[in-house]
This record gives sequence, C-alpha cells and structure tokens, in this order.
Amino acid sequence: MEITEVRVKLIDNKDERLKAFCSMTIDNDFVIRDIKVIEGTSGHFVAMPSRKMSDHCPKCGGKNHLRARFCNNCGASLNEDRAKKDFKGRMKLHADIAHPINAECRQFLQDKIVQSFEEELEKSKQPGYKPVEFDEPDDYVPEENSDH
Repeated sequence: MEITEVRVKLIDNKDERLKAFCSMTIDNDFVIRDIKVIEGTSGHFVAMPSRKMSDHCPKCGGKNHLRARFCNNCGASLNEDRAKKDFKGRMKLHADIAHPINAECRQFLQDKIVQSFEEELEKSKQPGYKPVEFDEPDDYVPEENSDH
C-alpha cells in the first residue's frame, strides 16, 4: 500500500485539540476523508473518520443517537445508559467508518499523516500561504479548452 497524497486543512482555533482535517489517497485509487489530527498529551495523533452510534426507541422504533434523552420521533423518555462501554468503562458513542486493522498499519498511516500535517503547518507560516481546498472532487480534471 502506498499513500500517494495527503491533503491537510488546518483548523484555526488555538484553544481546541482538533488541529486539522485530512484526506488521504491510497495507490492513486482510493480516498479516505475526514481524518482528524488531534493534539494529545504526548504529541499529535490521528483519529479515523467515524459516525455517531445510534439505537432505536423501544416505543416507536425511531432512530436516536446514544446521548439522546428523548426520542426524536415520538418524544418518549429514553434510558440514559444505553451505550456499550469500552475497556476503560467509557461510553462508546462513535464507531470508525474506516480504520487500520493492525498496529503496524495504524502507525504507518499516523506517521505519514502527522508528517504531512507538520509540513502544512510550516507552509502556513510563509507569506502568501493559501490553505488547501477540499471542495473540489478528487477526480476533477479541469477542461483544457472551455470553448465547447
């Protein structure tokens, strides 16, 4: 597996632990978006894209996130302790959408993404710095001749 591109969008909020959003292209064929660079107690680390976990109301079957106290559909009161706990006893509120399945792959990805983050951070200190844009699709190819 070759990481062929990492795009880094710096976050400009100095009081937050979230430092950047990234997209990573693998083998020029596959993109993973919404990777986060987080400032931890022992340096930067990578959080893979995730989604909020949810469950269904026992009364009406409506879908609700696990922190909801009342059903979004029928308004029924929901049990507050519905989330499963992780090995440290914390509620598991999010599930990774894409993630490495072993420690070696996780370290490989994290090293490359954090390196790209640090390079973008250095570029951002230069005059005339323009932040990375994520709005363009990854397969966008500008037309050579727009006279059509």
